[in-house]
Order: sequence, then C-alpha cells, then structure tokens
Amino acid sequence: MDMLWSGWGDPAKAAPLPEAVTGLLRDLLGVTPRESGPAALADIEPPAPALTDEARAALSAAVAAPDALREDAESRIRHTRGKSTPDLLRIRAGEVDDIPAAVVLPASHDEVLAVLRACADHGVSAVPFGGGTSVVGGLAPTTKRPFVALDLRRLDGLLAVDEVSRTATLGPGLRGPQCEALLNEQGWTLGHFPQSFEWATVGGFAAARSSGQASAGYGRFDEMVLGLTVATPEGTLETGRAPRSAAGPDLRQLILGSEGALGVITAVTVRIRPLPAKRIYEGWRFASFEAGTAALRRLAQDGPRPTVLRLSDESETFIGLAQPDAIGGTELPQNPGCMAIVGYEGTEDETAARRAAAREILLACDGEFIGEEPGDRWEHGRYNAPYLRDALLDAGAFAETLETAAFWSAIPGLYAAVRDALTSTLTEAGTPPLVMCHISHTYENGASLYFTVVSAQGEDAVAHWEPVKRAANDAILAAGGTISHHHGVGTDHRDWYAREIGPLGIRMLQAVKAEVDPSGVLSPGVLIPVR
Repeated sequence: MDMLWSGWGDPAKAAPLPEAVTGLLRDLLGVTPRESGPAALADIEPPAPALTDEARAALSAAVAAPDALREDAESRIRHTRGKSTPDLLRIRAGEVDDIPAAVVLPASHDEVLAVLRACADHGVSAVPFGGGTSVVGGLAPTTKRPFVALDLRRLDGLLAVDEVSRTATLGPGLRGPQCEALLNEQGWTLGHFPQSFEWATVGGFAAARSSGQASAGYGRFDEMVLGLTVATPEGTLETGRAPRSAAGPDLRQLILGSEGALGVITAVTVRIRPLPAKRIYEGWRFASFEAGTAALRRLAQDGPRPTVLRLSDESETFIGLAQPDAIGGTELPQNPGCMAIVGYEGTEDETAARRAAAREILLACDGEFIGEEPGDRWEHGRYNAPYLRDALLDAGAFAETLETAAFWSAIPGLYAAVRDALTSTLTEAGTPPLVMCHISHTYENGASLYFTVVSAQGEDAVAHWEPVKRAANDAILAAGGTISHHHGVGTDHRDWYAREIGPLGIRMLQAVKAEVDPSGVLSPGVLIPVR
C-alpha cells in the first residue's frame, strides 16, 4: 500500500477532530475552517517529464523490470517532497514545481550502481526514496537539473541472520513492520520503533540517524548498525568487518546520517535481540517538568534504565498528547502535572526486577504512580500523532514539530529558549500558539526535546511559518542544542547545520562528496551546501 499522497499513512485511519477539540482550537487560538479542501490528485497537472531521450534510454537499460522507470503523473506526485507541514500544505494546494522527472525502482545493488552511472552520464540527479517520511526537506533537492526519485522498495529482503553473532542483514527498502515481522518469525527483534515506524524504511533509519521510542533500552538506530553496503557514482563502499575496530576512522559513521548525499545504502547489517517475553508500560505523574526531568536524568545516569522513558511537559500533558489515543476526551484533568511514560521489555524476571528498582527511584523523586492504563493508551496510540496533525490541518490549524538535544545542564535553558522563540514569533504575527514539549530520548549525558506547536494558519501558512522556524533554529543553536536529534538535516536545517559544524567541517564533507560523487548526482543541496 502507498502512503496517502497528500497526508500521512493509511487513508482508512484518518479521522476528523472531535467537536470538543475544534471548539478549543477556535476559542483558544482563533482557528477557522479552511475555505476549500485539498486538491484532488487527478486535478494536479505536473510539468512534463524533463528527461532527454538519451537519459530515458540509459535509465531504462539500468533496470531490468519493464515497470521500473515511471514517468506518469501519479507516480511522480507521490514522490514529491516529504511529510513536513509545509510539504503537505504545498501538495494539498497542488504545488508540484519541484516534482521529480521520473521514478526509478531498482531491484539490486548492481541496478542502483547502473542508475547512478546513467544519471552521471546524462546530467540527471538522483534522490534516494524510502518511505517518503522526511520532515526536513530531505526529498527536495536544490538543483536546476532534472532529478529522479530512486525508490528502494524492491530492495526489501531479510538477506541473512547470524544467530551466533546476533546480527541480521536487511534490505534498505524494508518498512519497519515488515522488518519486525521477518525477525519475529525467527525469535528476534530489532527494537526500533520511531513514530514513523509503520512507513519509514531501514535505509531511511540509517540515512537519517533515526531514534526509536524504545531507545532508552535498545539504543538509537546508528548504535545498532554494524555494517553497510553503499552504492555511489564512483563505485561500491563496504563497511563493517567487525563490531568495533581501530583500523582508522569508522566510515560507517560517515554514511550514517548522510541522508543520501554521499551514497545510496543498499544493505544494512544490524545487531538483533531476542524477542522479549514481557512488555509493560505505565504512567507516572510529576508536579512539574523540572521535577520530572530530574527523575529521568537520575534513571538515565544511575539506572536502572527502562526500555521506554518519556516525559511530557504541563501543556502536552493537559492537552493529552502524552497519550495520542486519548485526544478529544471530554474530561480534562484538574491537576495534570507532567505525565511520564515508563516501559520495560525483556524476560519476565528481568522486567520485574528493573521495574521494581526503577519504581523506588521514581518514588524517591516524588513521582506518583498512576497505573498501567496511561502506558497502555500510549502504546495503542504511539504512531497516531501524524494522523492527528493531518486532522488539525483539515480543521484549519497549523501544526508542526521540531526537535533538538543537549547535555543535561543545558536542557532547562534550551527548553525555555525554544518555547519563547515559538511563542513570541507567532504571537507577534497575530497567531498566538499552543506550544507543547516532551523529552523523547534520554542518555547518561543529556536528552532530546521534541516540540509540537499549534496555531491558526494565517493567510499564507507556509510563508507564515518560515520566520518562526528560523527563530526556533536560531534559539536552538544559541542555547547550546544541536539542530537535529533524529529528524535529520535535509535542506530545511542545512544552513544551521553549517553553523553548527563550522566552515572547516563543511569543507571536509564537500571534499568527501567530491570524491564519491564528482558530478553532484546524489541529493544536491541536501545536508551539504552546494559549492
């Protein structure tokens, strides 16, 4: 099944907002319904495919399947941009000026190499496309040349399982549920469950340094990767002969997070874990975000570490976004405080022991245990937030997310700075917002902050958001945060990434790109500024 072209996920799962929520949006934020709905797919007329006859013939020769080169309007529209709110607003308005010239679906590593050679020979760019879930402009290259969407869905196999070493080699086109199902059949799990899990792919997880909701227990995706096979216009790169090595800099780390700008990932070797016998999630309440943050830090630093560890601030807890499945309830808590979701996975004995030990710590930090029901609701609704975003857009609201990370000592200042930037900029523009935040991932030395902002759209919602996003990005860097913890850089964050790593860092990346992609075929303008 393809994802909804003008929104998120499975169209059958989309649902309108309850009247209680639309009323709250109207009364609190001044949100009014849009005058018209999204454009119909059949009514969008993209520009004609821009491939020359020679380029078309070369790309057709590079892939064996007769339907592996597609220039029809629907295929191209479905591969236009990603799923950020500005992306969706533009596609809903029928704007497809940056549509790919064609979609290419290779079925092997060798076919990917052949496609990249054809692109280099004929002045065509290529943008790797997994699940299409980028929210940072990762699928919107900066180029005047025609480009093709390199759809990797046909590289979707479980290629090998080494039960002795506990590793698996996966095709990059495997979506999260497919990957888990194939591993579960043999008694294993990857343990990687980001909010995009149902649609994002293994290759995308690696290319964007994804982090899943169970990262406290299983780690980030880049920590799981032991080896990569990468196709570039200059040939093949193989990395990962051992779990760790002192043989020079680790080239896996150069490819992880490279977002398709340095190569196309065609196979990923990951470590796997036994399928847990027990999973349990529960809710805890803290009087303030500060108190809850202190409790999470204590567990992250001194243990025991839960598998899932999340904390919503007062606004997010009050609205109910801590449990997306509960949005729209008619009864709001009188003193919601801050909701934490704490989860444990493993054997029966291990889960019980960690849960009991963590409970003592949380109680000592003035946490209030509120039972398993909040955890169960979170588990049931853990992938629903993007559908909620679509419903908000339908109702006339603007809704977007952004995230960052910092060391523990910088978290309070970072939290305040980003909230202030979002609130003040939108209020000055005449659309006062609701700003919510949660700690989504924790480490011994720091944590990530994930913000959600909702406001009225304004006359031109995309233009309205641009100065707000700039102000938030500036605030992140000024407060000591990183420009992205798990969404990536893409084109949206590229200029701030350049400020984060400095001119020398950018020149180093440009030098690598010049070696592996001298013609500038791969995702031009994504991650790395064009020289």
